[in-house]
Amino acid sequence: MAAKETAQHGAQTGEALFNALKENPYVQRIIEDEDLRDQVRDAIENSRSAYKRASKAKRPGKALINDAKLQKEIRAAFEAARDAQASLRSAPAVKRRRGRGRLLLVAVVGTGIALVASSGLRDKVLDLLFGPEETFDYVPTSNGNGTGATTAPAAAPNAS
Repeated sequence: MAAKETAQHGAQTGEALFNALKENPYVQRIIEDEDLRDQVRDAIENSRSAYKRASKAKRPGKALINDAKLQKEIRAAFEAARDAQASLRSAPAVKRRRGRGRLLLVAVVGTGIALVASSGLRDKVLDLLFGPEETFDYVPTSNGNGTGATTAPAAAPNAS
């Protein structure tokens, strides 16, 4: 029974650790940035090779001072670690949220649909943009037979 509880506790602890790492910005940066991963890998590999070289020496302290290859490996490990640190500290590429852009897009599309669907709204928008329509009454000038019926003003009677 104790083994089962320990396994369950281990699973819960592992899940909590996974969730914490998943939300850690540094871990996310390492996952997403290939150059940063390469720098960290180089630092680790150079550190390992320098450690192996120093541990093979009879006097590691003296090897550190006299061995040029060991110094070169330590320098390379240090530079790779420094570059990784600088990359990790630099501002990561910020992902922009699309909230405003999407809101604007929805507003424009919604307005377009409303204008197409509603003739009253369309008339109001046109009146706002171009001013109210001028209304006039059309009076035909023909009398039906195709000739124009023009009426001359009546002449005033001569009082002479």
